[in-house]
Amino acid sequence: MTTKETPKKRAPRKPASKSAKAKSKPKKGVATSRGWGRKLWSITWKLALIVMAALTIYSIYLDQIIARKFEGQKWHLPAQVFSRSMALYPGAAVSHGQLIAELKLLGYRKVANPRQVGEFSASKTKVDLWRRPFLHPQGSQGEQRVMITFDGLGVESVARHDDKRQMAVFHLEPVLLDRMITGDGEDRLFVPTEKMPQAIVDALILVEDRSFYQHHGVNPFAIVRAAMVNISAGRTVQGGSTLTQQLAKNFFLSSERSLIRKVREALMAIIIDFRYDKNEILEAYLNEVYMGQDKSRAVHGMGLASQFYFGRPIAELTLPQQAFLVAAIKGPSYYNPWRYPARAQERRDLVLRLLMEAEQLSVAQYKAAVESPLGLRKFDKPVHQKLPAFFAVVRHELNQRFGNALLQQSGIKVYTTLDPMAQEAAEKAVASTMKQLSQRDKALQVGMVLTDKYSAGIAAMVGDKVPSYQGFNRAVEIRRPIGSLVKPFVYATALSQGNKYTLATPLKDEPITLKNGQGKTWSPQNVDKKFTGQVPLLTAFKRSMNVPTVNLGMAIGTSAVATTLDKAGWTDKIPEYPSMLLGAINGSPLMVAQAYQTLADNGRYRQLSAVTHVLDMDNNPLQGAGLSSSQAIDVGSDFLVQHAMTQVVASGTARRLGQAFPGVTLAGKTGTSNDSRDSWFAGFDERNVAAIWVGLDDNGKTGLYGSSGAMAVYQAFLKNRAPISLRRTPVNGVVQGYFDATSGAAMERDCGNVMALPALAESYHPAKNCGEPLSWWQKLTGG
Repeated sequence: MTTKETPKKRAPRKPASKSAKAKSKPKKGVATSRGWGRKLWSITWKLALIVMAALTIYSIYLDQIIARKFEGQKWHLPAQVFSRSMALYPGAAVSHGQLIAELKLLGYRKVANPRQVGEFSASKTKVDLWRRPFLHPQGSQGEQRVMITFDGLGVESVARHDDKRQMAVFHLEPVLLDRMITGDGEDRLFVPTEKMPQAIVDALILVEDRSFYQHHGVNPFAIVRAAMVNISAGRTVQGGSTLTQQLAKNFFLSSERSLIRKVREALMAIIIDFRYDKNEILEAYLNEVYMGQDKSRAVHGMGLASQFYFGRPIAELTLPQQAFLVAAIKGPSYYNPWRYPARAQERRDLVLRLLMEAEQLSVAQYKAAVESPLGLRKFDKPVHQKLPAFFAVVRHELNQRFGNALLQQSGIKVYTTLDPMAQEAAEKAVASTMKQLSQRDKALQVGMVLTDKYSAGIAAMVGDKVPSYQGFNRAVEIRRPIGSLVKPFVYATALSQGNKYTLATPLKDEPITLKNGQGKTWSPQNVDKKFTGQVPLLTAFKRSMNVPTVNLGMAIGTSAVATTLDKAGWTDKIPEYPSMLLGAINGSPLMVAQAYQTLADNGRYRQLSAVTHVLDMDNNPLQGAGLSSSQAIDVGSDFLVQHAMTQVVASGTARRLGQAFPGVTLAGKTGTSNDSRDSWFAGFDERNVAAIWVGLDDNGKTGLYGSSGAMAVYQAFLKNRAPISLRRTPVNGVVQGYFDATSGAAMERDCGNVMALPALAESYHPAKNCGEPLSWWQKLTGG
């Protein structure tokens, strides 16, 4: 039989000891700390994710900003404004001295024997020149060495140095006059890396960022090293920024010193380094780095700095000059070479020493370099021209011909007609003459325009007795009575009327009274208040006699004279009253220059201009509105007027000008308005046409005649820029005539009491055998 087993009772568990409980149950504080740890870790990695996400988003944002800058237009390059390009060819009206002056202005070095680009040598009649390569409006011009020979008239020949082949035309590079700054006030001259001297690149990396090609935008070791040096010195003596960081700061950030700005700078530098090639970064830096201050203009980039400090292209700098540019980066103001030359030279020499220690210079090269002077341009010689009057005309013409948005484009190149040597001579003439004339009245003012006779371009312009003053431009904006400057157009009109008038035709010099439509009378007078009864046309012209001129003008008609003046380029309305025959016509020096340019150019009207070509950033020509031209005055009649104007200088009202330049044929005309309020002169030599006004802004009396005021300015101009004698080339339809000195009748050469004067063939019919004039039948049949 089985028996049921009863279960055994389990022994009751002993209560755990306090120490065991303490071991098995975690302490409240430990649990709490572990809980906080977990929470902290959770918060930390979540915050890290948020920060990383934000940093990623921010990096993408910065990347877009950087991409727009680097892959678009890095800079707004100011419009470069150039002078005319001097053209040299056989017969060119350029003297030996004028070419040398131009070369010096362009920064060419005079040497015994040219060995490289940018050098020339000169004898009394020759110039051996090694020209720089440059961008001409009609295409790029390579470097070239030529021999230029001169004679008494100007350029005799231009021959290539290598094969002695004669050249039809040879151009010098134009002078970079200025850059038209818009907006930010930054000035820059872009130079691609391949045209940057290698020594500048090597020195820059050596001095500013030795690990440039190894780091990725930021160099932590350089930052730590700089921090230790600065802490040791107790002040900031060394920076740890890479070239890429400096570029990021210059391109996108301010100069504020803060941790946030430094972090942003580092982040942008990393992005730039990741996205772009080292050479592209280097090129951007070389053209962006701040290099100094030219008054209100910030100078950026090595290319412009070369012009600013040394006045020459960067490719022509010597090694010590290149080293100085790198030296100046550290502190352009602190190392200003004009204010602190010793400090600047010490810094330059440090750069040279670093190059030597890096074995990029030999010891001999280093010694020669540190012993050389800084070679700076003269501080009082501006790096850009102050031409307020001319630049105002350039801006106006660009707006009229190319549209008002042109100057907003980056990198355009504007080629103008300005002759730098003529401008310099004009400014000196104005300054010296007005200083003398101001002893009469300190308020006297001046306006002056010079044109190039061959190109019809404005060669020089001065709008104030202080040529650099930027304000009211009297060369363009005044409207004052031109006085006797109108007379050549009265005589040109008469001489163009078939066979009615010659230079010998007698004109009445008797009292005359005219009435206008309102019944008012006008009785013109000669300057000396005398009357001679009758004078030859040429005499009346060269003595600027009023009464004979009015008689002549009334005979041919005021409307005919107005038409001639209008065709010659006069832009304002001409009042057709008798007083207009003596210059009661308001005009400016520019308007007078336009009309006299027509006289100087064989009667051909060509609209004056200040701009010849405009190229865009890619050097493609831009098409603007054209300039008008026409034959305004018959060539033969114009030749006679030119002859009469040469007699004004030889023995007329401008004879003091002729006496100052004996042996030189000049053409000119003086002008004085009523009560000597306005003093005028207009004239020309073989190269330039000039129009000058001297007077008071308030239209007060000056006590000056044309010969004592405006002509004095022109005479001073010719002393500064020696004139080239007019080449009086005969023209078709003009013959050498002989006229009776009393009656003005055409005579044979061998007749007595005759004067030799040029004449239109159609109007010259000499009397047969010094007797009666030919009949109409004899004229028709040839006698």
